Amino acid sequence: MGASKGVKGLKTVKKTAAGVSVTPGIIHGYARCSTNETRQDVERQVRELRAAGAVRIWYEYEHGDADVKEQQTLMFETMHPGDSVIITEVPRIARSVRQLCDVMELVHRKKLRLQILGSITLDCRLDAPDPMSVAFLQIAGVFSELELHMIRARVRSGVANARAKGKRIGRPPITQDDIPMAFWRYFIQYQAGKTNISELARLCQISRPTVYRYIAVAGNDHGRK
Repeated sequence: MGASKGVKGLKTVKKTAAGVSVTPGIIHGYARCSTNETRQDVERQVRELRAAGAVRIWYEYEHGDADVKEQQTLMFETMHPGDSVIITEVPRIARSVRQLCDVMELVHRKKLRLQILGSITLDCRLDAPDPMSVAFLQIAGVFSELELHMIRARVRSGVANARAKGKRIGRPPITQDDIPMAFWRYFIQYQAGKTNISELARLCQISRPTVYRYIAVAGNDHGRK
């Protein structure tokens, strides 16, 4: 999880007392995937975001409906009026209508521009967003949340069916031999109290749940968060 640095201007129009002036804004890109078991999806998102002009890419492995997405939060904290953020699809940034409305309110309050590639653009750099764009984005949020519920319903149905057939459910047990060397390298820093769970996940490019599973096998979990 992390961000690549870059500086590139996106010309935006800003009203002033003297009239209209053009000021630069940074184009950010945000990519997210639920797990790091396959990095292909995040890599695809990053490629498309760069092709669309994003010069500072933020990405993370986190569930779509997680209440806290650390890299997303950090991205919005660093953005300034006139900046833009590009995502490939609505589910990348929010998996519920409530979360999406929170993002839209943040974009409006900070005078930003939110672009979904090949779809809707919510431009709040000058004024309140276009009502039609808001409506279409909210509808997209409804379908994003519906898709998540449908996926979970299918998973529950599949699990119940597998259990009825006597099959083992869940991930296979993890042994120390399954833990990648990159984790052991940074785990020493964690043991020494020089890093925390979130930083360990970022350094190893794995999700926080995976970090917790590895620590449970490796031992010496001192409860740092």
